[in-house]
Amino acid sequence: MDEAHPVGAEPRGCVRILTFNFEYPPLGGGGGVAHATLAEELAVRHDVSVITSGSNGLPRQETTNGVKVVRVATLRRTHRTVSSLFSMLSYPPGAWLEAARLLRRERFDVIASFFAVPTGPGSLPCASLANLPHVLTLLGGDVYDPSKRLSPHRILPLKWVVGATLRHSDAVVADSVNVRDNAYKYYNYRGPIEVIPLGIRKPPVPPTTRQNLGLPENAFVAITVGRLVKRKRVEHLIRALARPECARVHLVVVGSGPELAGLKNEVNQRGLDTRVLFAGQVSEVHKWQLLQSADAYVSASMHEGFGLVFLEAMAAGLPVITYDEGGQVDFLQDEKTGYLVDEGNEAALATCIARAARNPETSAVLGAENQRRSLKHRIERCAETYEALFERVVRQ
Repeated sequence: MDEAHPVGAEPRGCVRILTFNFEYPPLGGGGGVAHATLAEELAVRHDVSVITSGSNGLPRQETTNGVKVVRVATLRRTHRTVSSLFSMLSYPPGAWLEAARLLRRERFDVIASFFAVPTGPGSLPCASLANLPHVLTLLGGDVYDPSKRLSPHRILPLKWVVGATLRHSDAVVADSVNVRDNAYKYYNYRGPIEVIPLGIRKPPVPPTTRQNLGLPENAFVAITVGRLVKRKRVEHLIRALARPECARVHLVVVGSGPELAGLKNEVNQRGLDTRVLFAGQVSEVHKWQLLQSADAYVSASMHEGFGLVFLEAMAAGLPVITYDEGGQVDFLQDEKTGYLVDEGNEAALATCIARAARNPETSAVLGAENQRRSLKHRIERCAETYEALFERVVRQ
């Protein structure tokens, strides 16, 4: 264990943890996935419940991999990958009511909130009324999202809510140095923030072939994974493929979202329909099969609080090519894990993708190094750090 992220002693007994998150799989994106992976690992040794948003077709209550999930009704949730403003605003009242029912029936030791907004206003009053410690985890977009006009750092009432949630929590966690620094920069908060990197669990992946996945056998295949929203800027990757230096590169786009139609239109207009595959929303195993069959992971995201999928790409043995803005710089290094490009420099991004395609031996070496580095980011390590934190705040 390195000194930057020490792991405390294993808690002596079961901790009863009530967690809140307005998005939890199958809703939302990386923040929900990170929460679920952590919750399921904690549930091996502790009692873990989640209060999250509901959506059509999802049961109101269920137990998933040891985690008790309760979903509350929210307004105007029309897409599982993105949440409307009305949906986010309606989450806290529903969370209050459900928490009141749970807290009458069960005893909890700690309340853990994921995302300062909109989750914090749902969880913090419950912790205060129940006299329970409140642990807040910041995941990125809840403090800073440059792609959104309504990003909390730009809206005075939201800034006040985030600041109040920070100040009234018993412990604050950020998933990266970048997220921690943005919390200090924008919210007039001077209390301690502990950086706990996210962790991943690689599932068993049945072997398959490129032919079975619909991928070209002899081409250089780049892959990107994520919600198709403006912040991801997949159009930068499409424009990179249109450049002459990337003429032999194919791209797999995994995920869905509101930008899909526009991205498909751009692909068709540029005559790239034979080199870009939109795989859509896929199962976890299928995602890993696509990652393991690709040659490089690429991203043009405007900002990532952490970038969980970068770790997944590393664990799949891929070099990572992306911009140098966001939480991913905590664990990505230029020329060591792939290539980090000045944020927004599309020409340099295309050059690095072409460089990886021209030098398969170097790309293989970078991928092998990434596989080795990814072992330090297992979910077990992340969970042990949270266990020590929960034990500390309960004791205090």
